[in-house]
Amino acid sequence: MEKILVIQQKRIGDVLTSTILSNNLKKEFPNAQIDYMCYSNCVDVLKNNPNISNVIVLEEKVRKNYFSLFQFIFKIRAAKYDVVIDAYSKLETNLITFFSGANYKISYKKGYSSLFYNYNIERLKNGTQSDIGLAIINRLRLLSPLIKHEIKDYKPVIFLADDEVVAAQELVSKFPLKKDKPVYMIGILGSEWYKTYPFEKMAELLDFVVKETDANLLFNYIPKQINDAKRIYDLCNPETQKRIYFDLYAQDLRSFLGLLSQCDALIGNEGGAVNMAKALAVPTFSLFSPSVDKETWQIFEDEKNVSIHLKDLKPEIYEEHDEKYIKEHTFKYFDAYPIDLIKEKLKDFINKIS
Repeated sequence: MEKILVIQQKRIGDVLTSTILSNNLKKEFPNAQIDYMCYSNCVDVLKNNPNISNVIVLEEKVRKNYFSLFQFIFKIRAAKYDVVIDAYSKLETNLITFFSGANYKISYKKGYSSLFYNYNIERLKNGTQSDIGLAIINRLRLLSPLIKHEIKDYKPVIFLADDEVVAAQELVSKFPLKKDKPVYMIGILGSEWYKTYPFEKMAELLDFVVKETDANLLFNYIPKQINDAKRIYDLCNPETQKRIYFDLYAQDLRSFLGLLSQCDALIGNEGGAVNMAKALAVPTFSLFSPSVDKETWQIFEDEKNVSIHLKDLKPEIYEEHDEKYIKEHTFKYFDAYPIDLIKEKLKDFINKIS
């Protein structure tokens, strides 16, 4: 194989998780050019990855214009890839892969997928028991036409340059953090409303963390979420507020990754930041939204990566209602999470990573 293209659109967590494809392909075909296609907002999690030759950005304006999209498709065709692995498998990537001219056109099996791909891989469904999660297992299955032996390297990795780490250390040094206390990044908000633990309860957990550890707390949020971040800050006790360094904040994703690398743990809502922390070997304690699929995204669980999902606590709810219903009643089901149990598990997590 001389040229391989991996396609993964959507969010940062998806793009980061699919780097296990490029990482294993590079091991199997060390001389191959392995390119990676994603949206522009996800490029930063791919930077410095030695297993990726080029990052190809599919811009929003290209996706939304059929003429521009077909121009883009024919540029991909002109690159003459031997293999295209489409881990996204929506109409735009169906077309990109179909017209690529690749000998291996690989994606997940769907009712129509054989029209576009010559290797259609059955995706394992919910209910499959695994310690590494279906998000990982199903991506590794996409490599089966190319790699026949068992794959044991399945953890995504983020590669920081030395100067990025130094810049993060210098940023932290400008703030009066307590040097003998841990530094926790707090994922206070999810990427969507239904992935966000209620503000009052998040503040209560932060009060608990500070009471137990007197830790330094950093807030992770994006600019459009600043008002919500301030609301959570205002809900915290005055003593907790003193331990929150609200202005110790990264202005871009690479800077955030550098800052995250200097933290002792990430605590908060499950999402892309949790996946990034795991890829930096930073311990995580995360709260899943009730409607997020547990079997897919509850990955790499151990004593240093702990998560809480309602399905672990009250599985009978998922026998009575489907994902759509649970999502529509998110806050009702967040109320079903026993906060005392969360505190107990959080205290145990903190003790184990100390």
